Amino acid sequence: MQVFLQQVVDGLTWGALYAAFALSIVLVYRASGIVNFAQGEMAMISAFCAWQFHQWGAPLYLAIAGAMVVAFLFGALTERVLIRPLASSPNHMPLVIITLGLMLVLNSAAGWIWGVQSKEFPSIVSGPAITLGPVAMSRQSVVIVGAVVVVAALLFVLFQRTRIGLAMRAAAGNPESAKLIGVPVGSMLTIGWGLAAAIGALAASLAAPQLFLQPNMLVASLIYAFAAAVLGGLDSPVGAIVGGLCVGVAENLAGTYISWIGHDFKQAVALALILGVLLLRPEGLFGTRKVARV
Repeated sequence: MQVFLQQVVDGLTWGALYAAFALSIVLVYRASGIVNFAQGEMAMISAFCAWQFHQWGAPLYLAIAGAMVVAFLFGALTERVLIRPLASSPNHMPLVIITLGLMLVLNSAAGWIWGVQSKEFPSIVSGPAITLGPVAMSRQSVVIVGAVVVVAALLFVLFQRTRIGLAMRAAAGNPESAKLIGVPVGSMLTIGWGLAAAIGALAASLAAPQLFLQPNMLVASLIYAFAAAVLGGLDSPVGAIVGGLCVGVAENLAGTYISWIGHDFKQAVALALILGVLLLRPEGLFGTRKVARV
């Protein structure tokens, strides 16, 4: 039982990170109707920026905050320069290709600027693990879970209690009607991309101490994040959080208790979840059902 509980707690820690990445995917999907395949590389570049700011002498928390600001601006610029010119096209394939191209460019740029060797990213907190009954959590894990809870709470307040959040929901849900009532749809979508990039920057900076900083650090994590977003529903922030926690626990338990999976084949769990959800419930657990006239 102790091993089981420890694996669940560890799974919830990683699940919180997957939930943060899934949130960034969902925000972009709600804003533009596409899956941003460059989301991981944008987050990775932001983590490198945080590391660089820290190397220049900034305290770690300020370095991460600065990287989030840079990520917000870069995400907003990406939407404005690369996405919006083709946003009115009924075919989303060119936009998907653009995000794939951006992914390759950012991955190569990180290796060109900072090199391909792994770099050590400092933990926000240090010290002995915190013992909770039969299980233990590192202090960094507590910070990760706490940060994701705070981000989720702030997003809830933003979308439910503020004018700009309500305008963003209107712009994403029905842009034509939103324009008629005076909502600046373009600006709202730009802010959505910026928020998604900033959340990805925070998640990457929190994950970097465990993953080590290098251009391919988030490849596996983004597979889990896509699984979480699909499981919860690509248009549901709540679903992204629930999906991330479920995926984190599921892949940890599968790697521990299913011998032929082990720790080297856990990505198969994420792919199996994606396939199962798409076959059985394509809109996800919390996604909006599509109603079509036949």
